[in-house]
Amino acid sequence: MRSQDLLRLYEEGYRDFTGLSLQGLDLGGHILVDVNFAQSDLTGANFSRAFLTKANFSEATLRQANFQFAKVSDACFSAATLTKANFQGAFAVRTNLSLASLSGANMAHINLRAGQLTQANFTGTNLTGANLRNADLRSSRFAWANMAGVRLIGANISDTDFTNVRLDDAFLNGLKFSDMDLSGVSFHSARLKGVSFRRVDLTAANFEHASLQNSQFTQARLAGANFESAHVHKAKFFQIDLRRVKAQNIDWSDAQLTESLLPASLPPASLSSESLQADLPLPQSPQWVTAWSVS
Repeated sequence: MRSQDLLRLYEEGYRDFTGLSLQGLDLGGHILVDVNFAQSDLTGANFSRAFLTKANFSEATLRQANFQFAKVSDACFSAATLTKANFQGAFAVRTNLSLASLSGANMAHINLRAGQLTQANFTGTNLTGANLRNADLRSSRFAWANMAGVRLIGANISDTDFTNVRLDDAFLNGLKFSDMDLSGVSFHSARLKGVSFRRVDLTAANFEHASLQNSQFTQARLAGANFESAHVHKAKFFQIDLRRVKAQNIDWSDAQLTESLLPASLPPASLSSESLQADLPLPQSPQWVTAWSVS
């Protein structure tokens, strides 16, 4: 079907284009509200700057499709194939991408606020500057994705895979990464106020210049992590081995370091008694820092 034929049918009131072969269709800039493309093959189709509010693309094939700056709010892409699709700058508030495959897609600066992204595959996707506030990311895969500058405040990240993700300059305040593997993840200059890293593997993670006020690192693994020039005001490092952490240019004076092993470069004089307060029974090893081990 040619683009002009589809547009004519739409103008006549036809909305159902399910299960069709529409490869390379050019609908850029057109208004197609509430249209149904479910299970259609739209490989390489152009929807740039189109108005597709409430459109249905569920189970559609959209490899290398172009949605640059398109309006796709309240649309459904559930279980769609969107490999290497272009969503740069798209407006996709409340859009459903659950179970969709978006590996290698360009989603830089997309607005996916309150979107449904459960069990979606974002492997290697470019999400630079994307807005994912209050989105549902449960059980999604973001391995090797570029999420620099992403906004994730209020998002549900339970069971999400962030393997080797780049989260530099990201807005992550209040998130719960508990029990995840975030080894090697970069949080350079990220906003991480009130974040929970309880029992997280942060081996070789990068927190350089990050804001970590009131964050929780209880029983996290931090070998080789870089905290240089990070802000750790009232951050909680409980039962942590910090001896292999890069910790230059950090003010530890009001961080809580209860029962933690400190790096040799950190002089006890820089720690307050509040920082070293023991909240649980003291371990037997004299290596663990407590309020009683500092003169």
